[in-house]
Amino acid sequence: MWVKICGIRDIVTAEAVAELGPQAIGLNFYRSSPRFVAPATAKEIAGRLPPEVTPVGLFVNHTPDEIRAICGQCGLETIQLHGDEPADILAELREFRVIRAFRCGPEGLAPLGEYLDRCRELDALPVACLIDAHVAGMYGGSGETVPWDRLAEEYPQAEWPPLILAGGLTPRNVAAAIQTVRPWGVDVASGVESTRAVKDLALVREFIRESRRVAGE
Repeated sequence: MWVKICGIRDIVTAEAVAELGPQAIGLNFYRSSPRFVAPATAKEIAGRLPPEVTPVGLFVNHTPDEIRAICGQCGLETIQLHGDEPADILAELREFRVIRAFRCGPEGLAPLGEYLDRCRELDALPVACLIDAHVAGMYGGSGETVPWDRLAEEYPQAEWPPLILAGGLTPRNVAAAIQTVRPWGVDVASGVESTRAVKDLALVREFIRESRRVAGE
């Protein structure tokens, strides 16, 4: 089970979280987010991570030039697009491993299907799709859950990129979420925080343990 702890903002927390064994740590470059991290700090964090923990840069409606500049500064090869970026942007960013986030609303996954069709036309499919909850005016980190049953029914895992489940996951519900959706990976930010944007290492440890327990690892 691939596990990403997102919204890391300082070196001490990053090193402590990395010791707990996630596959990835998320660095949020969206300035309006309480989990925003400055590129200079992100560079230090990425440089301290062990090889088995991948730093992932999270971007919201940044231009390709902005993404390249920040990733070049921080040494990032994997990015997560969490805004309204069209498929053409993925085609422009072929040098990166791109995780495409999608906020699942009342219309379900039909818009994502159309989006992925366009990505195929451009030969620019993302390496994974992260499904988050749709909350008006927010690009993630809301703490709201995705309708798991509907996601399990509508996401064709054999045909679409690997599924990363996000949205309102916590140590208490991640096992049930994995059992219902059977995702390739899980992503958490607010669900392992003691206060807003402050990671709680005990919660991080429990989240990782529960994710792997139910996955049979």
